[in-house]
Amino acid sequence: MPQQEFAQITLATPAEIELGDFVPKLAAVLDSVPVTCVRISLSTLDASIIGRAADQIRDACHTREVAVVIDGHFRFVAPHGLDGVHLDSGERQVRLARETLGAEAIIGSFCKTSKHAGMNAAEAGADYVSFGPVGDMGELGDGQRAGVELFQWWSEMIEVPVVAEGALDDAALHTLRDYIDFATLSDEIWRMDNPAREAVRLLAILRGEQA
Repeated sequence: MPQQEFAQITLATPAEIELGDFVPKLAAVLDSVPVTCVRISLSTLDASIIGRAADQIRDACHTREVAVVIDGHFRFVAPHGLDGVHLDSGERQVRLARETLGAEAIIGSFCKTSKHAGMNAAEAGADYVSFGPVGDMGELGDGQRAGVELFQWWSEMIEVPVVAEGALDDAALHTLRDYIDFATLSDEIWRMDNPAREAVRLLAILRGEQA
Protein backbone atom coordinates (compact mmCIF):
# COMPACT_ATOMS: atom_id res chain seq x y z
CA MET A 1 0.00 0.00 0.00
CA PRO A 2 1.89 3.09 -1.22
CA GLN A 3 2.36 6.24 0.79
CA GLN A 4 0.05 9.12 -0.14
CA GLU A 5 0.09 12.90 0.16
CA PHE A 6 -2.87 12.70 2.54
CA ALA A 7 -3.73 9.90 4.92
CA GLN A 8 -6.02 7.44 3.17
CA ILE A 9 -8.93 5.41 4.47
CA THR A 10 -8.92 1.68 4.97
CA LEU A 11 -11.91 -0.15 6.43
CA ALA A 12 -12.31 -3.06 8.82
CA THR A 13 -15.55 -4.98 9.06
CA PRO A 14 -17.38 -5.32 12.36
CA ALA A 15 -16.64 -8.49 14.32
CA GLU A 16 -20.11 -9.81 13.52
CA ILE A 17 -22.06 -9.07 10.35
CA GLU A 18 -25.18 -10.14 8.53
CA LEU A 19 -24.04 -10.25 4.93
CA GLY A 20 -27.33 -9.21 3.38
CA ASP A 21 -27.29 -6.03 5.47
CA PHE A 22 -23.56 -5.33 5.56
CA VAL A 23 -22.51 -5.73 1.93
CA PRO A 24 -24.87 -2.96 0.64
CA LYS A 25 -23.58 -0.64 3.38
CA LEU A 26 -20.02 -1.47 2.42
CA ALA A 27 -20.77 -0.81 -1.25
CA ALA A 28 -22.29 2.57 -0.36
CA VAL A 29 -19.16 3.56 1.55
CA LEU A 30 -16.89 2.44 -1.28
CA ASP A 31 -18.95 4.50 -3.72
CA SER A 32 -18.77 7.59 -1.46
CA VAL A 33 -15.09 7.82 -0.51
CA PRO A 34 -11.80 6.48 -1.89
CA VAL A 35 -10.83 3.39 0.11
CA THR A 36 -7.45 1.71 -0.27
CA CYS A 37 -8.22 -1.60 1.38
CA VAL A 38 -10.99 -3.47 3.23
CA ARG A 39 -10.11 -5.83 6.05
CA ILE A 40 -12.30 -8.80 6.90
CA SER A 41 -12.19 -8.79 10.69
CA LEU A 42 -14.73 -11.34 11.91
CA SER A 43 -14.76 -12.95 15.35
CA THR A 44 -16.16 -16.28 14.16
CA LEU A 45 -13.95 -19.31 13.63
CA ASP A 46 -16.53 -21.01 11.40
CA ALA A 47 -14.74 -21.55 8.09
CA SER A 48 -17.95 -21.63 6.07
CA ILE A 49 -19.10 -18.27 7.46
CA ILE A 50 -15.68 -16.72 6.86
CA GLY A 51 -15.59 -18.12 3.34
CA ARG A 52 -19.01 -16.74 2.38
CA ALA A 53 -18.12 -13.35 3.82
CA ALA A 54 -14.79 -13.36 2.00
CA ASP A 55 -16.43 -14.10 -1.34
CA GLN A 56 -19.14 -11.45 -1.07
CA ILE A 57 -16.88 -8.75 0.34
CA ARG A 58 -14.23 -9.55 -2.30
CA ASP A 59 -16.78 -9.16 -5.09
CA ALA A 60 -17.98 -5.79 -3.76
CA CYS A 61 -14.40 -4.54 -3.39
CA HIS A 62 -12.74 -5.92 -6.50
CA THR A 63 -15.54 -4.54 -8.67
CA ARG A 64 -14.39 -1.14 -7.38
CA GLU A 65 -10.66 -1.98 -7.57
CA VAL A 66 -10.29 -2.03 -3.77
CA ALA A 67 -7.95 -4.56 -2.16
CA VAL A 68 -9.16 -7.03 0.46
CA VAL A 69 -7.17 -8.54 3.31
CA ILE A 70 -8.28 -10.84 6.09
CA ASP A 71 -7.42 -10.87 9.78
CA GLY A 72 -5.09 -13.70 10.60
CA HIS A 73 -6.46 -16.51 8.43
CA PHE A 74 -3.89 -16.28 5.65
CA ARG A 75 -4.80 -19.73 4.31
CA PHE A 76 -8.11 -18.20 3.14
CA VAL A 77 -6.29 -15.73 0.90
CA ALA A 78 -5.56 -17.82 -2.19
CA PRO A 79 -8.75 -19.96 -2.25
CA HIS A 80 -10.97 -16.89 -1.98
CA GLY A 81 -9.01 -14.55 -4.23
CA LEU A 82 -8.07 -12.09 -1.50
CA ASP A 83 -5.12 -9.74 -1.68
CA GLY A 84 -3.42 -10.42 1.61
CA VAL A 85 -3.53 -10.77 5.36
CA HIS A 86 -3.51 -8.57 8.45
CA LEU A 87 -1.61 -10.19 11.33
CA ASP A 88 -1.62 -9.39 15.03
CA SER A 89 1.55 -11.28 15.83
CA GLY A 90 5.25 -10.73 15.37
CA GLU A 91 7.92 -11.10 12.75
CA ARG A 92 7.79 -14.91 12.63
CA GLN A 93 4.20 -14.87 11.39
CA VAL A 94 5.04 -12.12 8.90
CA ARG A 95 7.82 -14.27 7.44
CA LEU A 96 5.57 -17.35 7.33
CA ALA A 97 2.78 -15.44 5.62
CA ARG A 98 5.22 -14.02 3.07
CA GLU A 99 6.61 -17.46 2.32
CA THR A 100 3.10 -18.86 1.94
CA LEU A 101 1.46 -16.02 -0.02
CA GLY A 102 4.36 -14.77 -2.12
CA ALA A 103 5.90 -11.43 -2.89
CA GLU A 104 2.78 -9.78 -4.34
CA ALA A 105 0.51 -10.34 -1.34
CA ILE A 106 -0.29 -7.49 1.05
CA ILE A 107 0.94 -8.37 4.52
CA GLY A 108 0.25 -6.04 7.40
CA SER A 109 1.10 -6.33 11.08
CA PHE A 110 -0.81 -4.87 14.02
CA CYS A 111 1.77 -4.04 16.68
CA LYS A 112 -0.44 -2.50 19.37
CA THR A 113 1.65 0.26 20.97
CA SER A 114 5.09 -1.33 20.55
CA LYS A 115 7.70 0.48 18.49
CA HIS A 116 9.99 -2.55 18.83
CA ALA A 117 7.35 -4.93 17.46
CA GLY A 118 6.69 -2.54 14.61
CA MET A 119 10.34 -2.38 13.62
CA ASN A 120 10.63 -6.18 13.75
CA ALA A 121 7.56 -6.59 11.56
CA ALA A 122 8.87 -4.04 9.07
CA GLU A 123 12.25 -5.78 8.91
CA ALA A 124 10.49 -9.12 8.39
CA GLY A 125 8.80 -7.78 5.27
CA ALA A 126 5.46 -6.30 6.36
CA ASP A 127 3.97 -3.93 3.79
CA TYR A 128 2.52 -1.78 6.53
CA VAL A 129 2.53 -1.59 10.31
CA SER A 130 -0.55 -0.71 12.33
CA PHE A 131 -0.60 0.80 15.83
CA GLY A 132 -3.51 1.27 18.18
CA PRO A 133 -5.79 1.84 19.80
CA VAL A 134 -5.37 5.57 19.57
CA GLY A 135 -8.48 6.33 21.63
CA ASP A 136 -10.37 5.02 24.63
CA MET A 137 -11.63 1.48 24.05
CA GLY A 138 -13.51 1.41 27.36
CA GLU A 139 -13.99 -2.07 28.79
CA LEU A 140 -12.65 -3.61 25.57
CA GLY A 141 -9.17 -2.20 26.08
CA ASP A 142 -6.33 -2.56 28.57
CA GLY A 143 -5.83 1.17 28.97
CA GLN A 144 -2.82 1.43 26.68
CA ARG A 145 -2.92 3.78 23.71
CA ALA A 146 -0.70 4.50 20.76
CA GLY A 147 0.21 8.15 21.21
CA VAL A 148 1.00 10.77 18.63
CA GLU A 149 4.71 10.55 19.53
CA LEU A 150 4.86 6.98 18.22
CA PHE A 151 3.34 7.90 14.87
CA GLN A 152 5.47 11.03 14.57
CA TRP A 153 8.66 9.05 15.24
CA TRP A 154 7.65 6.33 12.78
CA SER A 155 6.82 8.78 10.00
CA GLU A 156 10.20 10.48 10.41
CA MET A 157 12.35 7.38 10.80
CA ILE A 158 10.72 4.43 9.00
CA GLU A 159 9.71 4.19 5.34
CA VAL A 160 7.17 1.37 5.81
CA PRO A 161 3.67 2.91 5.81
CA VAL A 162 2.00 3.31 9.19
CA VAL A 163 -1.69 2.82 10.00
CA ALA A 164 -3.68 4.17 12.95
CA GLU A 165 -6.67 2.25 14.26
CA GLY A 166 -8.90 1.85 17.28
CA ALA A 167 -11.32 4.50 18.59
CA LEU A 168 -10.41 7.07 15.94
CA ASP A 169 -12.46 10.07 17.01
CA ASP A 170 -12.32 13.53 15.46
CA ALA A 171 -9.61 14.75 17.83
CA ALA A 172 -7.38 11.76 17.09
CA LEU A 173 -7.73 12.23 13.33
CA HIS A 174 -6.86 15.93 13.62
CA THR A 175 -3.80 15.08 15.73
CA LEU A 176 -2.52 12.14 13.72
CA ARG A 177 -3.34 13.00 10.12
CA ASP A 178 0.09 14.53 9.40
CA TYR A 179 1.94 11.47 10.69
CA ILE A 180 0.00 8.51 9.29
CA ASP A 181 -0.39 6.97 5.86
CA PHE A 182 -3.71 5.26 6.56
CA ALA A 183 -6.54 5.39 9.08
CA THR A 184 -8.57 2.23 9.57
CA LEU A 185 -12.23 2.95 10.20
CA SER A 186 -14.49 0.30 11.68
CA ASP A 187 -17.07 0.95 14.40
CA GLU A 188 -16.39 4.64 13.86
CA ILE A 189 -18.66 4.40 10.80
CA TRP A 190 -20.53 1.09 11.06
CA ARG A 191 -22.32 2.10 14.26
CA MET A 192 -23.80 5.11 12.48
CA ASP A 193 -27.18 5.16 10.75
CA ASN A 194 -25.44 6.27 7.55
CA PRO A 195 -21.89 4.85 7.41
CA ALA A 196 -21.17 6.40 4.00
CA ARG A 197 -22.01 9.90 5.19
CA GLU A 198 -19.82 9.47 8.27
CA ALA A 199 -16.95 8.21 6.12
CA VAL A 200 -17.21 11.34 3.97
CA ARG A 201 -17.07 13.52 7.09
CA LEU A 202 -14.04 11.73 8.52
CA LEU A 203 -12.22 11.84 5.19
CA ALA A 204 -12.65 15.61 5.20
CA ILE A 205 -10.79 15.73 8.53
CA LEU A 206 -7.96 13.57 7.19
CA ARG A 207 -7.61 15.89 4.21
CA GLY A 208 -7.58 18.99 6.38
CA GLU A 209 -10.84 20.22 4.90
CA GLN A 210 -12.67 20.31 8.24
CA ALA A 211 -11.47 22.35 11.18
